[in-house]
Formats: sequence, C-alpha cells, structure tokens
Amino acid sequence: MKNYSDEIITNKKIARFAGLWYLILAITSGYSWMVITKIFVAGNPTLTTNNILGSESQYLIAIVSNIIGQISFIFLGLALYNLLKQVNRTQAKLMLSFILISVPIMFINIFLQTGSLLVLNRFDYLKVFSPDQLNSISMLFMNLNIVGVHIVEIFWGLWLFPFAYLVYKSNYFPKILAILLVVSGLGYLIGSLSSLTLPGFYGEIGKYLSIPEALGESVMVIWLLILGIKISGKNDLHLSIS
Repeated sequence: MKNYSDEIITNKKIARFAGLWYLILAITSGYSWMVITKIFVAGNPTLTTNNILGSESQYLIAIVSNIIGQISFIFLGLALYNLLKQVNRTQAKLMLSFILISVPIMFINIFLQTGSLLVLNRFDYLKVFSPDQLNSISMLFMNLNIVGVHIVEIFWGLWLFPFAYLVYKSNYFPKILAILLVVSGLGYLIGSLSSLTLPGFYGEIGKYLSIPEALGESVMVIWLLILGIKISGKNDLHLSIS
C-alpha cells in the first residue's frame, strides 16, 4: 500500500509539472505568434519593416519567448512520457518523437525571425544594399518564418493523436479530454495543409481554426495544473495496453 500511495503522489507531481510546462509553452509561443501577426503586413515590405523597427523591444521579447517555449515543449514531452509510458510505451515514444522533431524545425524558424531584424540593423557590410532591398530581404526572412511555422504545425497536430490515445486509455483523465485533443490535432493539420496548399482557403478559415486548436490543449492544461490525474483504483497505475 505504501508503494501504491507513493506512486500516486509521484504521478500527480509529474502531471502538475507537465501542466506547468504546458502553460509556459502556451503563453510564450502564443505571445510570439501574436507579435508576428501584428507586425507582418502581407505584400508590404516597407510597412512590415517599419513595424519591426517601431516595436523592436517587443520583437526581441517575442524571439526570447519563442526560445523559452520550445525548451518548455521538450520538458513537457518528457514529463508526459514519464507519466504515460506505462499505458503504452510505443505510443508514448511516438508522442515524444513528434515533439522532438518539431523543436529543431521551430529553432530554424526562430533563426529566420531573428534574421529579419538583423538585416534591418544596417550593419556596414550591408551598405551595398539599398534600403528598399534590405526591406525586401527582411520581408523574405519574415515570410520564410511564417511558412516554417505552418510546416511545424504538422507536428504540433500529429503529437496530439498519440497523446489523445494515451489519455483515453490511461483512466487518469476524463475520456472527453482525448476527444478534444483529437479535435485540436485536426485543427493544426487542417490549418497547416490548407495554408501551404490552399492559401486563399486558409485566409478564409484560418481565424476560425484557432478555436479547435486551442480548445483541447487549454482544457488539458487546466486539468493537469489543478487536478493532475484522477485515480479511481489501483489498477489505474499498472496498465498494460497494446
């Protein structure tokens, strides 16, 4: 009984740590994307670069926030893996793999985000370019960053499917959470694929996709932080599901 109680306490702590990392990820990544979408003006390099220079401090904070968010994502994945690997180790590894694939892609996007600002700092070696050319180069970095985010959204969607499976099978969480996570995963995939292949269509539905994307993950963050996991019986801690 002592070992059973210790395991309950440990798993509840892991769940709450996962919730904390999840919350940090949501806040930092959300802030960074909010700044990017506020600054970026499609098809207008001059206005976009003026927005960057006019909000340089905010832009730098967004870059740092993005870095913190990706580091948090790694710790979130590790915490969830440790919590749910006893449910199904294969699915837990798949979940963690999608996370670990997404992080280096996102760091490339952070590099592009940083490059957009560096070009505008007008270093001496850039004097061979006219201001309009520098604005266009900066805009190119910004465009590549946004496209990169839509690419990494594929993995932001994919990791939620094994996560949803583990949530559903574990008995640690209400089944409805698994369904909401699947909805979020589909939202990311639809948003990513439509933005890359049907940008006109994405322009019409993009703002609505943020609702399903955020719904499942937001509820999951709240559950992990406040309740951790629900334990209804001893068998919940020792599941072997193929």
